[in-house]
Amino acid sequence: MSENHDGSAHHPTERVVGGTTVVELRGEIDLLTASPLSARLDALASRPRPDLVLDLRPVSFIDCSGLSVLCRVRNRILAGHGRLRLVVDSDRLLRVLRLARLADVFEVLPHLPGPLVRVPEADVVPSGRD
Repeated sequence: MSENHDGSAHHPTERVVGGTTVVELRGEIDLLTASPLSARLDALASRPRPDLVLDLRPVSFIDCSGLSVLCRVRNRILAGHGRLRLVVDSDRLLRVLRLARLADVFEVLPHLPGPLVRVPEADVVPSGRD
């Protein structure tokens, strides 16, 4: 973990495409960023039949508190009969998921599904705004 926290994980970007919420997380997901991130993801997971895609490609680091956030949102989404997908293209992050025995727990994709790739900029909103 770097000493220089830019706080970008505190402000993920969100967009909704055809009922699916895509959340792009950036930077480090660790003890400092886990709590506000967890609160926002809890709000998204509390919707009826949530369909959430977490784009982790811009994530540079994740620790056990970050993995805990992912597990928490997964459990809440499954309880709400929803769907959670993680987009991961980093060998390092995939290795972390495997070592934590979570790689098979999540639906992990190497890239965003086709319909979710291109969205007009007007649909992108900072986290916490509905």
